[in-house]
Order: sequence, then structure tokens, then C-alpha cells
Amino acid sequence: MRKLWHSLSLLARRRSISSFSKSYSCDAPFNRCTKTHELLIQPNKFVTTPFRNMGTLVQKTSPIPSRQRKIMKNSQLEETFESAETTEEMLKAFSNMEEVFDERELGLASLKIGLKLEHEGEDPEKALSFANRALKALDKDNSNPSLPVAMCLQLLGSVNFRLKRFSDSLGYLNRANRVLGRLQDEGLGVDDVRPVLHAVQLELANVKNAMGRREDALENLRKCLEIKEMTFEKDSGELGKANRDLAEAYVAVLNFKEALPYCLKALEIHTKGLGQNSVEVAHDRKLLGIVYSGLEEHEKALEQNVLAQRILKNWNLNADLLRAEIDAANMMIALGRYDEAVGTLNGVVHQTEKDSETRALVLVSMAKALCNQEKFAECKRCLEVSLGILDKRERISPVEVAEAYSEISMQYETMNEFETAILLLKRTLALLEKQPQEQHSEGSVSARIGWLLLLTGKVQKAIPYLESAAERLKDSFGPKHFGVGYIYNNLGAAYLELDRPQSAAQMFAVAKDIMDVSLGPHHADTIEACQNLSKAYGEMGRYEWFYCFDFIC
Repeated sequence: MRKLWHSLSLLARRRSISSFSKSYSCDAPFNRCTKTHELLIQPNKFVTTPFRNMGTLVQKTSPIPSRQRKIMKNSQLEETFESAETTEEMLKAFSNMEEVFDERELGLASLKIGLKLEHEGEDPEKALSFANRALKALDKDNSNPSLPVAMCLQLLGSVNFRLKRFSDSLGYLNRANRVLGRLQDEGLGVDDVRPVLHAVQLELANVKNAMGRREDALENLRKCLEIKEMTFEKDSGELGKANRDLAEAYVAVLNFKEALPYCLKALEIHTKGLGQNSVEVAHDRKLLGIVYSGLEEHEKALEQNVLAQRILKNWNLNADLLRAEIDAANMMIALGRYDEAVGTLNGVVHQTEKDSETRALVLVSMAKALCNQEKFAECKRCLEVSLGILDKRERISPVEVAEAYSEISMQYETMNEFETAILLLKRTLALLEKQPQEQHSEGSVSARIGWLLLLTGKVQKAIPYLESAAERLKDSFGPKHFGVGYIYNNLGAAYLELDRPQSAAQMFAVAKDIMDVSLGPHHADTIEACQNLSKAYGEMGRYEWFYCFDFIC
């Protein structure tokens, strides 16, 4: 099986993992080979020359011993399996091998077929069957880790992820990670370990994102970048993509400050390697615009967006260009340039199809500009048309529609139409609850529903939404995220409204601790949480704490 293992080693150096709803870039040394024959060890081909035996004696050949015949037959079966290019050929050759080899000897062949099936993606259950078979054959001794065992575990993680069995996937991948760590400690060659380790880390990030654990996924993506930094030249395009992937992940958890250096690094690498007019540079600049918007540096954001639009226009990437123009209009709205934003959106809307999702998004942005101008009748007309389009697309693009509903609800909230806003948010929540990878969005929407119910005096109804939101966001962003602090602050206000000052004090204390860490003790919202805590202690009659916290605040 030495040749088979050699071909699997080559496969390990080329494999990569594709992501779930949103992909992280992969690189050449980790990419799966698209043609199987590139991975195979071809048998030696001997060239024979014509030769005429001039002797007159008959030469007798000695019979081949049965043991040698068996070795030759086994070798021929292995060669046939190795030379198979299609899945059908591999399965046929494997069937022949089953008649001769025992289960332990078939481990590597089972692994190779599992990898092939998983790459094709047409029959994940069959790939899972071969992966399990390979693991049973290769992992006879749990105390003796090996690279084939790590590859089996990574394959099982990948297939279970494809089947949306996220907990099972996470278990296999964590075990693969531990095996690879032990192999590194034992001094196995980094060229063998790195490709598999990269695949495991990338898949761990994908699984955690799918489970809504986005903060945890960041650590795995950072490790992916570290592996690439050890593998590629410092100005490699693959490092540019890896830096952008990490920046996007930070944007997803609203950590724009951490996203900025990675986005700038991606732009630097792509500009140096590909020039100012490359598509990669356009994508970097679009992302940089989003980062600057998150940091409320809207002028810088708009500047990057304009530069990205020029490149997209040069490459005739019209769909991306339309999205960039919508982003630009939203940046103009943030800057208070409402007429300019409406003019931009009027130009975009005529380039969209009547019932397209893009037209709905244009109308939502136009409604936002009109709402800020207090043109409420025109704003409502835009929102109604947009809702009519989005309603038809709930099954096609549930996540995108949910995001649009959430944005529309904000416009109704701005116009003080809270009941309509709450109904739209509940529709949003119904869509997101079916998408496990959107747990963070589900938490944010629950928090908004809770806050609006609290605002409209429906305090008792608000509490379950706020409690659910706190749990969701803690799982997604970690227990010290500022968003979690705001939810606990609102929970404190709800309990105080229900004359439960002790429960309120507990919530305000948690909110203050979180905001001290995430926002700093001198931030306005941290001070407000401190004042609320002081008020709760005052309601309880514990005036020594009331005066203490009032003094601190």
C-alpha cells in the first residue's frame, strides 16, 4: 500500500474545504486536484526492443511460487486502483481488492474513495460510509496518532458538515486537530501536516459559523492565516485573500476596529501584485468602505467605494457595480447628503428588473433617504413596493429577505409606527429561526423586538425576547460583547418597571461589567448602566449602595 499512501500524501497537499453560506478563500497547495490522474503514481513502463533468440535449445522457465503469484496479483490490483480516474473505475477496482485484501489493508483505499466522493459532493452518505470504514481500519490503536487517521477525521467532519450534522462535524474536527497537534509535537514533517491542518482549521471555522458561534470561528481563521504565512511568500496573492477573509469575519461580528488592519493588508498585497485596476483590489476597497462605515468614518468609506466602482466599471461587472452604488447611496445618507443619495438611487433603479431583489434593496435605501427628509408618504410607498417584491422571495433568499425586513422595520420605527415595525421583525425572526448559521442575527432581532415591546409598555411580553437575545448573542459574540451589555441593561429596565428592583439590580450589574470591558468605564452607555444600577439599589432601600454607585458614576 506504499504507493497508495504516497498518492494520498499528494492529495493532502492539494485538498481544501469549501465554506457553507459564505466562502473563505483557498489556495493552490491546499486545493483538491480537479483531475484524479495528477494524484496517481503511474506504474513504470518498460520499453522492449525486438530480440531474436538464435539458440536452438528449448529454455524451460521455472514455475512461479504461489506466494510470489499472490504478491504480483495484489500489486496488479493496487496498480489498477491507482490508475483509476473516475469514481466508477475506483469502485470497481476496490471491489476486486475486497476479494484479496483484509479490512485493515483496505483502509487507505477506503479513505481515497471517501475523499473522491466528498469532493464530487453528489452522494455524501456514501462518502460517509467509506470515511467510517477507513477510520475503523486505520485507527486500531488510539494511542498511536497518524496522518491518515487525521485525514479520516477531517473527511468525517467535512461530510457531516455537508449533511448539516454540525455537532458531529465539530467532534470529528476537534479530534483531528488534536491528532495533528500530537503529530507536530512528535516532529512529523510540516509539509505533510500543514495542508491537513489548514483544511481542519478552515472547516472548524465553517462549522462554528454555521452554528452561530462566529466569535469562536475567528480563532480558527487566524490560524488559517498563520499557516498560509508560513507557507507562502509575504506578497503572495493567497495571503491577500486570507487577510480579506479574516477582515470579513471581523465585520460579521461588528468588530470593525480589528477588521481594518487585515483589510488594509489585503489591499496592499493585491495592489502590489495585481495593480490598481484588478478585481481583487475592487473587492478589497468595497470591504474597506464597509469597515470605515462601521467606524463612522463615512467620508473615507465613500472614497473607497468610488474607487471600487471605477474598477468594477472597467471590468463590466454590472451586478457588483449596482451593489456598490447602493452602498454609496447609504454612505451619502449617513453623511446627510439625502438629495444626492436619492439621485444615485434613481439612476440605479432603472437598471434593475421589476421584481428583482436588487430593486427591493434600492427602494429600501430610497425610503431611508426620504424618511430622513420627513417625506413620509413617499417613504411608505417605496416600502410597500419593496415588501411586495420581498414577499415573493422568502423561499428563494430567506436570509437576504430577512435582512431587508429588518431594515424596513427601522424605517417604520423612525416614523413611530411601532406595531408595524414589531410585525416585520417577527416575520424576520420566523425566517431566521430556520437558519442555524444566522443565530447572531436572530439574537439581534429578538433584542429589537424586546426593546420595542418595552418602549410601547408591553413589558411582560418584552422579557422573553430579551432573555432569548442575550443567550443567542453570548453564544455568537461571546459574553463580553457590547451588544449583550445593552440587552442586560434593557432587561434591568423591564424588571424595574415590574417593581422587581432586586432582579433589575442583577441585570444592571451584569450590563455594567460587560460595558466596562467592551466600551470602557467612561463611555456614556457604561455611565448610564451605572446610574441605572444606583437607581435599582435606591428602589430596594439600600441607600449605602445607592450613594456609592451614584458617586462612582
